[in-house]
Amino acid sequence: MSIIKASHVSKIYHSEQVETIALDDVSFEIEAGEFVAIVGHSGSGKSTLMHILGALDSPTSGFYYLDGEDVLKLSDDKLAEIRNKKIGFVFQAYNLLARRSSLQNVTLPMIYANIPKQKRIEAAMKLLEMVGLSDRLYSTPSQLSGGQQQRVAIARSLSMDPAILLADEPTGNLATAQSEEIMKIFQNLNKKGHTIVIITHEKDIAEFARRIITLKDGKIIEDSKNHNQKKIEV
Repeated sequence: MSIIKASHVSKIYHSEQVETIALDDVSFEIEAGEFVAIVGHSGSGKSTLMHILGALDSPTSGFYYLDGEDVLKLSDDKLAEIRNKKIGFVFQAYNLLARRSSLQNVTLPMIYANIPKQKRIEAAMKLLEMVGLSDRLYSTPSQLSGGQQQRVAIARSLSMDPAILLADEPTGNLATAQSEEIMKIFQNLNKKGHTIVIITHEKDIAEFARRIITLKDGKIIEDSKNHNQKKIEV
């Protein structure tokens, strides 16, 4: 079963009598357990598509199903619930709370979900260990490198055991070595069964995924389902 299904999705913006077509009749499906990179230059429509996939925006026309649910028919409260429980977000800017430790940042979504304190602490510790930060549980973001901050963000994105992990330019602020560390984590998570979708303008980053969808001028111009995935040697 497809965990993501976009059918004839279009998005048109209007401003001062100017019409901008950000997405133009886009259709694709992503199965559970896939590792997909959506790639394109600035203005290709990938950011607009990311917002639709993350239930942060709605298409002008078309349909979007997430884990079998018709997202366009959901109430605002239900959309907020889906964003918290079914989608794990990773952003270029990390979006960590500056005065909170790694452990506190990872537990935050679980607090909103009313998970008992001891259970969320135990879960957060396991997630931080998974991303190689078991020795930085009590460090604040200012005490961490960019790569370490992104690892905390990845751990946080997994805290609610989401159906998909949606990463928007996750290596955009990182040096090459740190970028490869992050992509290795994504590859390892995918091996464990996590569905991962990465939005990026960097073709070399997209190469780490198992499938690459290329956008140009709001249209899909290529969908490489049998892409020869680049691996990171350990």
